[in-house]
Amino acid sequence: MAPRVVVQCLLAGTLGLAAGGIARLLGVAIAFVTNLAFFHRLTAAPVSPATNTLGVWVIVVPVIGGLVVGLMAQHGSQAIRGHGIPEAMERVLLHDSHIPARLTWLKPLSAAIAIGTGGPFGAEGPIIATGDALGSLLGQFLRVTAGERKTLLAAGAAAGMTATFGTPVAAVLLAVELLLFEYRPRSLLPVITAASVAGAVRIAQSGTAPAFAMPAVAAAHGPALALYGAIGLVVGLASVGITRALYAIEDRFERLPISSTWWPALGGLVVGVVGWIAPHTLGVGYDNIDALIDGRLVATAALVLGLFKLVSWSIALGSGTSGGTLAPLFTVGGALGAFLGSVAAPFVGSDWGFDPRVAALVGMSAMFAGASRALLASVVFAFESTGQAATLAPLLLGGAAAYLVSSLLMKHSIMTEKMARRGTRASLEYGVDPLAQISVSEAASDRPIVLAADETVGAARARLRDGGVRHQGFPVLDYGGAGRAELLGVVTRRELDAAYDDQLVRTVAQTPAHVAYVDESVREAADRMIARGVGRLPVVTREEPRRVVGMLTRSDLLAVQATANASDEERVRLRPWPLVARPVRQPT
Repeated sequence: MAPRVVVQCLLAGTLGLAAGGIARLLGVAIAFVTNLAFFHRLTAAPVSPATNTLGVWVIVVPVIGGLVVGLMAQHGSQAIRGHGIPEAMERVLLHDSHIPARLTWLKPLSAAIAIGTGGPFGAEGPIIATGDALGSLLGQFLRVTAGERKTLLAAGAAAGMTATFGTPVAAVLLAVELLLFEYRPRSLLPVITAASVAGAVRIAQSGTAPAFAMPAVAAAHGPALALYGAIGLVVGLASVGITRALYAIEDRFERLPISSTWWPALGGLVVGVVGWIAPHTLGVGYDNIDALIDGRLVATAALVLGLFKLVSWSIALGSGTSGGTLAPLFTVGGALGAFLGSVAAPFVGSDWGFDPRVAALVGMSAMFAGASRALLASVVFAFESTGQAATLAPLLLGGAAAYLVSSLLMKHSIMTEKMARRGTRASLEYGVDPLAQISVSEAASDRPIVLAADETVGAARARLRDGGVRHQGFPVLDYGGAGRAELLGVVTRRELDAAYDDQLVRTVAQTPAHVAYVDESVREAADRMIARGVGRLPVVTREEPRRVVGMLTRSDLLAVQATANASDEERVRLRPWPLVARPVRQPT
């Protein structure tokens, strides 16, 4: 395993380098399309579409962009639609992490056109999608397993996010919470390598400044912390409503009596109208996030921006165009947090450290935590992208509150709802494998029913019938001349029933027998059962591999799993309330 992990880390480092270049190229492509579409000039200089002077004609630009994306989806690949992460999750769960090679250029190109013509999306989603497509492609060219290909896919996604925002820790956490579906060294180390290399590339390109400039803020305590938690609750409720609204919009588009090719153009029409009314909703809008967390955009102005951005983004994404969710969710959540913080600030003394700018940051983090259920990634991203350590406690409290509300009110997240509708179960709740925590000696029966190699099949059948034995498999022991019982093989009830009465059991036993060792985990034994196609294993010791000391069956595996899945209340039969169990009355 170790040499393959080293090779995976080397490959992941290559993905980190590539992601840094892809992020820069996509940024240049978006700027070029923006200049061409809104200012009619051939340059890749960074510019915001909000400064355009097209007047009412601005409405036409996103429509043209949506039409181009629709045609690309129709004649290129339907997989360019959406924001990338749910599609990557589906590839991991259903397709052994295979992503078509053409998506490595179709996705960024379609995103550059969609965003460059005013689409209200962030560039991070397409970069993440391109990075995971590149990782999957690398895994398809090399001789790797499906699990290793999944790791490369996640490494590419983490590298893409790091290259965009310079947040390597948050990128690794996002990969763990949404893409890897495990927490093991074999998958974690390559992802860390890719994110670290991509972070180094970004520093070389853009320096060490955080992605979003936020002035230093004071540490919060007392009522201020409680208020940040309350803001997290409200934003969590909003995240539930936004997720449901997004998929309701998708449902409406799917009922339209026209081809899906034209849907992005209809979404672009809404983007254009909203952009004419509120120009700052056009494009990636990272400047809006800066304005929210540095205090330039507060109160009603922040709320209005958030509402317009929500309408534009949800309808555009619901129409099936190409774009991301992170930046729009951060903008909407930050706007709601800034508004709530501005309303609450007069009622909370500054001595407690309450700050509307921190409220905006809490709103950003809480919105993504509630919508995606990637709680740790959301909190760490907000911290890494601003560099403000004093915000960690408010971020944790607000994010946890939003996560709680979302988990209570919504079965699926914005990332998993689409898969659930297609019949794919994607749980984001991970736990330790109980089979890996229990040894064979603890789970196996220590009184196995055995058969003698030299007894007849008829006698064995009669003994099992008279004893009411219902087991389906039995170890066969050879007692030899000295009377020492040694494992010869295993025989199933079906094999006994198919044999003649006068046959010896040894003639129908499967030899050699596959075994489980007392000191190995039940998981190792279960994997051996699957690999060998058997439902039971004699248990032996390594010192005496032919002396049977027990029997491990599929029923034993199910018993271990059922015990692990039982709640604490089911195990000890406590009342759910009060929380402290009553003492057991001792007999007098």
